[in-house]
Amino acid sequence: MLSAGLPQGAVPKLERPGPLRERVYEALLELITTRALRPGQHLVESELAGHLGVSRQPVREALQRLNTDGWVDLRPAQGAFVHEPTEEEADQLLSVRTLLEAEAARLAAANSGTEGIAALEELCVQGEQAVADDDVDLAVATNAAFHAKVMELAGNAVLSELAGQVGRRVRWYYTPVARRRGAQSWIEHRSLIAAISARDGQRATEIMRSHTEHTRKTYHQREQG
Repeated sequence: MLSAGLPQGAVPKLERPGPLRERVYEALLELITTRALRPGQHLVESELAGHLGVSRQPVREALQRLNTDGWVDLRPAQGAFVHEPTEEEADQLLSVRTLLEAEAARLAAANSGTEGIAALEELCVQGEQAVADDDVDLAVATNAAFHAKVMELAGNAVLSELAGQVGRRVRWYYTPVARRRGAQSWIEHRSLIAAISARDGQRATEIMRSHTEHTRKTYHQREQG
């Protein structure tokens, strides 16, 4: 067992072929972003290697890369720990997310056809069902898929690349507030779909800006109540 444990079934199976160090990196990053490995948790190379069924070397390499990318802190004489984001770090990233996604919503309203809107509606149904079932993991994953779809429909490769750089951290910050955002988040998604369908770029921008700001504020209020 890991020092603080992992939820049953949380460890992903490593797929081969492919560079093992890359597979280990992706597996550990997924465990961090889903918070199966929690902020501040001690990461022991031998234990992680045992869970993933690999030697310690690719785990060591993955932890070093995760440290470089800001997901893990390597402390002298103590080892590796999942990074604990500060309120300022979260605020800065979620504020940037608002700018990117508001512009994506505007472009999606200009560029989306019936097929794209149908895809958004299908994701919305899935998200609403996940909330009804109290399936937080599925709700978080579907929320990420919904926002990724809006970004895809925007049709701007540079914007999509920038959003991809922050997307995984957005998921990391969203997970602890997903239940609190609950059904309201998907009500806001429904309003966004209506604006995109009506090709109302200004309205879509306003809704997305408000939607992402709600998430940012909820993150900062997560310890209250």
